[in-house]
Amino acid sequence: MNSHKPIKKAVFPVAGMGTRFLPATKAIPKELLPIVDRPLIQYAVDEAREAGIEQMIFVTGRGKTAIVEHFDMAYELETTMTERGKSLAVLDPTRATPGDIITVRQQVPMGLGHAIWCARAIVGDDPFAIFLPDELMVASKGGTGCMKQMVEAYNEVGGNLISVLEVPQEDVSSYGVIAPGKDLSDTLTEVTGLVEKPSLAEAPSNKIISGRYILQPEVMGVLKDQGKGAGGEIQLTDAMARMIGNQPFHAVTFAGRRFDCGSKIGFVEATLALALEREDMGADVRAMAKRLLRD
Repeated sequence: MNSHKPIKKAVFPVAGMGTRFLPATKAIPKELLPIVDRPLIQYAVDEAREAGIEQMIFVTGRGKTAIVEHFDMAYELETTMTERGKSLAVLDPTRATPGDIITVRQQVPMGLGHAIWCARAIVGDDPFAIFLPDELMVASKGGTGCMKQMVEAYNEVGGNLISVLEVPQEDVSSYGVIAPGKDLSDTLTEVTGLVEKPSLAEAPSNKIISGRYILQPEVMGVLKDQGKGAGGEIQLTDAMARMIGNQPFHAVTFAGRRFDCGSKIGFVEATLALALEREDMGADVRAMAKRLLRD
């Protein structure tokens, strides 16, 4: 039996302005843009719940209150649906138990590391997960979600973990890459270093960091003194690199698919891929796609 403190808190940095999706995101947070019929933030929260996480910490900015409202009770909508004999089951995942959703403000856009640091008072002395909602992680058919896979690994080794995916070697320069150490299993690897967007010649592996983390609370102390890095922002990768060697650090290779929904192409790809897998629309979407490709 392990003695690792359980992962019950998760931080969702959702303060970004979503400029790559303007004008769609002028009045709507990018995290509420739907992939088929669920917003991006819902996929991330559902993944967290599957992993046993109970408290969701949203690091928000101005104009992001709609994200919290998505997980609130919608009395007018629910009353109208009930009066019309419509099932409310579709809304079940959007209801949060009182106290499960907490928000803090990142008042100045100073990078991912700074956003995580803004949640320090709520994280306290607990290990915690981080979800980047732009990174849509889809489990293999019949498999478990990315964070659940990570929590299972954490229960074995403790310390800090990041999710990684293998990409073609020629693509590594676009991502943060791990320097791997000893392989503990087919999916669990020791991390000896982190390199941000290395050249092909300098890349220590083809395993890229993919938007899910489990970190110990000591990272907050590192971030407090963290200087600005790439882009003039406080980078989480820099803080994690400073923790390697002081605490256990491992990578979990996700058995599933990743969609970069921070890009328009990735967003469209995710929408099409998930629609094709839906029993209620997959066949129609496939026929539509074939028809469009013929035209």
